[in-house]
Amino acid sequence: MKRMHVMLKVNNLNESVKFYSTLFGIKPTKQKEDYAKWMLDNPRVNFSIAEREGDKGIEHLGIEAESEEELQALRANIDRTHGLARNEGETTCCYANSDKSWVSDPQGVDWEVFRTFGESESYSTETETCC
Repeated sequence: MKRMHVMLKVNNLNESVKFYSTLFGIKPTKQKEDYAKWMLDNPRVNFSIAEREGDKGIEHLGIEAESEEELQALRANIDRTHGLARNEGETTCCYANSDKSWVSDPQGVDWEVFRTFGESESYSTETETCC
């Protein structure tokens, strides 16, 4: 089963963690000094926030696959959109090791499809933010 993914950039992580923990009725599944994530089951959403530079609000949207087969099917869907797709492959981002691809919608909103296969102690192995 796939899970919707929403990533927001926020001004103040602690203030936002308090807000979303209250809104969702649970504490984050994962929290670092600059990042927090809630793996919600009802509704089934991977919701994360990060304290980062730049415009605030929606960072990107995505669909998280639970299996390699689901990920390949999602990548096939991306190919059918005829959008400018980028296959990132295996990467470290958001304190997790994942296999991901990206595409932008007609309005320029970035969408990722990904499968997470492990945890990481660092936000990203890239010198820039991964998202």
